[in-house]
Amino acid sequence: MTSTKDKPAAAAIKDLLSHNPDGLREIVRAVMQEVLEAEMSDALQAEKGERTSARLGYRSGYYSRTLVTRVGKLELRVPQNRDGRFSTELFERYQRSEQALVATLAEMYVQGVSTRKVKAITEELCGHSFSASAISSINKRLDDSLAQFAARRLEEPFPYLILDARYEKVREGGIVASQAVLIAVGIDWNGRRQILGVEMANRESHSVWKTFLLSLRERGLSGVELVVADDHAGLRAAIREVLSEAAYQRCYVHFLRNALDHLPRKADDDCLQELRWLYDRRSVEEAQRDLAAWIGKWEGRYPRLVAWAEETIEETFTFYRLPRQHHKHLKSTNMLERLNEEIRRRTYVVRIFPNAASCCRLVRALAVETHENWLEAHRYLNMEDLKEHKKDQLREAA
Repeated sequence: MTSTKDKPAAAAIKDLLSHNPDGLREIVRAVMQEVLEAEMSDALQAEKGERTSARLGYRSGYYSRTLVTRVGKLELRVPQNRDGRFSTELFERYQRSEQALVATLAEMYVQGVSTRKVKAITEELCGHSFSASAISSINKRLDDSLAQFAARRLEEPFPYLILDARYEKVREGGIVASQAVLIAVGIDWNGRRQILGVEMANRESHSVWKTFLLSLRERGLSGVELVVADDHAGLRAAIREVLSEAAYQRCYVHFLRNALDHLPRKADDDCLQELRWLYDRRSVEEAQRDLAAWIGKWEGRYPRLVAWAEETIEETFTFYRLPRQHHKHLKSTNMLERLNEEIRRRTYVVRIFPNAASCCRLVRALAVETHENWLEAHRYLNMEDLKEHKKDQLREAA
């Protein structure tokens, strides 16, 4: 019988399986491939390249085999030995154990599972036990695929960078605390969105954000011309230090939320609505003209809000420097907020992760899935608009 404490994790596993079987395809393929390798090593009594007197034969390449599963077609490389005696019942056993295997892998990504559980499922698949090192290799392979994504080289420049953080509850040392998930999204010169980085941190701070941005730089991040982010003091300081050449666009959605702190509870709704309309203007000149009218209308009634807006609103107008076609997508962090909503939908049923690694594992798996979907889609922005816009600016300056 499922205990009460297991119900959130079980709900998360069910959600992952029902809504995102494609996201598990590579995970299942990696495990199946690793099981084949372990089975061959077990048959030969030696690892690949290992010199031992107990060896019973030698490897001789691979042949391809396609396995149709409920998470899609898996392209596998089946190892062969020189005398051709090696055979596997893995594929027949997989058909019988598929549901258990996929559920176990889903659980691994939701909350982490023990080597014992992976050992049990691989024994059912293959009919015999593997060594602890072979099971550890299977586990490691899963996290390695995400680590490779997180550490990949960023070869092309990204003129636009969007940064944000969300919080998840994590249990560490018996104590439940909120930990920050830092996320970076870039738009390259082909107009494609890419998820550049996902990292866990105990909190948001200047040093945390600086370390995150420096890690992106070390991986090759270059060519950043505009950074869109919230008004977090530590984040802004890190941007100034690491990406000093980039302009800063304060997210106008967060700005409007912050405006509520400077208004009485029973404020006129038209005040904020008219402030919101400033971000739909065609140019910064139009926005500034209408801002002056807004100040004149509301400064007598809401002097605290108007004084705050006069002091801070210019940094939310940076997007007006861009081609008009880009305004909608780069005046806020909404692009990243939609990704956060998807993460929130998946992590909500878990509620409390058993450790930071399990949280990072699930969020990165979702990030990889989203990243691949974005790359397969049409380009997000027409970057030719930006190139022409920069040429016009150079002509005007000359």
